Amino acid sequence: MYSLWWLCRDILVEYSKQVMKVGFFLFELISEALGLNPNHLNDIDCAEGQLFFCHYYPPCPQPELTMGATKHAGMDFLTVLLQDDIGGLQVLIDNKWIDVPHQPGALVVNIGDLLQLITNDRFKSVEHRVLASHLGPRISIASFFCTGVIPTSKLYGPIKELSENNPPKYRETIVKDYIAYFGTKGLDGTRLLDHFKLTKTE
Repeated sequence: MYSLWWLCRDILVEYSKQVMKVGFFLFELISEALGLNPNHLNDIDCAEGQLFFCHYYPPCPQPELTMGATKHAGMDFLTVLLQDDIGGLQVLIDNKWIDVPHQPGALVVNIGDLLQLITNDRFKSVEHRVLASHLGPRISIASFFCTGVIPTSKLYGPIKELSENNPPKYRETIVKDYIAYFGTKGLDGTRLLDHFKLTKTE
C-alpha cells in the first residue's frame, strides 16, 4: 500500500491543485447566484480546507444483500467527485432514487450540509448513496471542501445578507464541532443538519 501511494502521490498532488481551482470557481458562481460579491464564499474560507476520500468497492457476488454506502448528505460545503464507469451513485429526489450516470471527463458536484446552513436553505444538500454491484472494482475520489481539518474557531451560520427577509433557520457552529457530531452519529439514515436547526422559540 505504501508503494502504491508513493507511485500515485505526484498525480494526487497535481489533481488536488486542479480540483482546488474548480472549487474556487464554483464558490464564485454560487456567490453570484446568491446575489453576493463573487468572492464572498471564498473570503469566508469555504475553500480553505480540502479532504480526499478514495473509495474502492470490490465486486459483490450478491449486491442485492448489501449496500456500498448508505443514505447520507455531505458534511462539507461542497464535494467534487470523480467516479469511474461502473456507476452505482444515486441521489434522492422527491423520495425517488435517481441514478447518476458516468460521463467521461465529467465531475459530479454535490452541495453539502454546511453550504445549506450558511445559505439558509437557498442551496440544499443532496442525500445520496452508492449501490453495490457484481461489477468492479468501483473506484471514486471525493474531494471535500471543508475547514474541519484546520484548527479554527470561526463560527459559520446563515449569511446575514440572505437572512434579512428570511429568518435564520440554523444556529451557528464551528465546523470542527459539526464534524465531531457527525463522528458520533455516523451514517444512521437521519439528517445531520436537523441537529443544528433553530426551534421557533430560539
